[in-house]
Amino acid sequence: MPPARSDDDTDGTRAALGTAPIEPPVAAWPAVGTPADGLTEETGQAKKPRTAAFGFIFVTVALDMLSVGVFVPVLPRLVAEFMGGDAVASAAMYGLFGTAFALMQFFFSPLQGALSDRFGRRPVILVSNVGVGLDYVLMALAPNLWWLFVGRVISGVASATAATAFAYIADVTEPDQRAARFGMLGAGFGIGFVLGPALGGIAGGIDPRLPFWIAAGLSLLNALYGYFVLPESLSREKRAPFSLKRANPLGALVLLRSQPQLMSFAVVQFLSQLAHLVLPTVGVLYLTFRYGWDTTTIGFTMAAFGCAAVIVQGGLIGPGVKKFGERAAVLGGFACGIVGLSMQAAAFQGWMFWLAIPATSLWGFANAANNSLMSRRLGPSEQGRLQGANACLQGIAGLIGPLLFSQVYALALAAPGTFPGPGAPFLVAASLLVAALVLSVRATRRPG
Repeated sequence: MPPARSDDDTDGTRAALGTAPIEPPVAAWPAVGTPADGLTEETGQAKKPRTAAFGFIFVTVALDMLSVGVFVPVLPRLVAEFMGGDAVASAAMYGLFGTAFALMQFFFSPLQGALSDRFGRRPVILVSNVGVGLDYVLMALAPNLWWLFVGRVISGVASATAATAFAYIADVTEPDQRAARFGMLGAGFGIGFVLGPALGGIAGGIDPRLPFWIAAGLSLLNALYGYFVLPESLSREKRAPFSLKRANPLGALVLLRSQPQLMSFAVVQFLSQLAHLVLPTVGVLYLTFRYGWDTTTIGFTMAAFGCAAVIVQGGLIGPGVKKFGERAAVLGGFACGIVGLSMQAAAFQGWMFWLAIPATSLWGFANAANNSLMSRRLGPSEQGRLQGANACLQGIAGLIGPLLFSQVYALALAAPGTFPGPGAPFLVAASLLVAALVLSVRATRRPG
């Protein structure tokens, strides 16, 4: 029987391969023994996050994404009904709904993150769950368009919990295991992306207001469950004072400039999030125009993307990062994303587009590992602000991405027969990932 392999052997192998996890300067680490590095204060022994607590956070993240997806089939119908069936006016109003939701996420994600740094993660997450549930009741009962609009604005405020959820996981997970846990939360987003539109379509076929009642019940039940199983992850002595200067989007983004390497990781995060928006923005239009697919085929294709993301982020990221390290996960993930997006741009038949799904799903390695590297740079009292700043970046990308990719697609269609054709938005997204890859190579390079 061969001798057991020691940790030193593993570290030496990683160093030889150039894939060892990036170690930040000592000053950037939280003090040994704090909740952020996964050690108990009394014994210094590694602790494991409670399974029930992580399950609750996972469900909360999935419900956030489900709340976005469940309304996709029914919210346009309700808006159209309130607008008297005017298609043009309904389209403009529905766009306003989406912009208002994104703006609320942009402004309130850093606020929730800062509140969780001051008062703890548990109360912020539980209050948010209750608020989302009650807001869905309001939307289910909305008697007119403006009540429905107010409800969507409130849902954008209350459902900005992703920052606090990621901060919670950073609190209770050792630094070298955070990429795996962040990947699991990414799988929660994937599950919500798959189940949300399906649930909305089925329930909406019975009654267009039924999905709101279902989402309300799920959120309120989850809040009740969390009240009993979710412990606080941030001890009082590790909390930071609250100030509006730190809790607004600009204040949150200033945090990213506190360290050059952290800022580099933030730019990488932004470029990746921006590239991700190509499929939601032009995917349906592209698949319909280029392959002539109907709604059912497009729906199955989107579901396939979601299922592949769940497999990668829920099952592969943890073992992959453990074996190869965070640097290799970031660089390899972006390389796969570049290949996948390029394949989608060049695919002149539908089956070629499907072949790109595995490669684009492996892109998830980069996002989870990059988020983990960012969390290593700051202590436990700043994890909420960090994740709030990340949510701000996502909000900015959400405002820029739809305009960017829709205009690129329109220009490509206006010049038929010229390169790169209708796949131009996917090539633009691939170019963004090339920039992210180059920056990642520099940001994760060991000094000397």
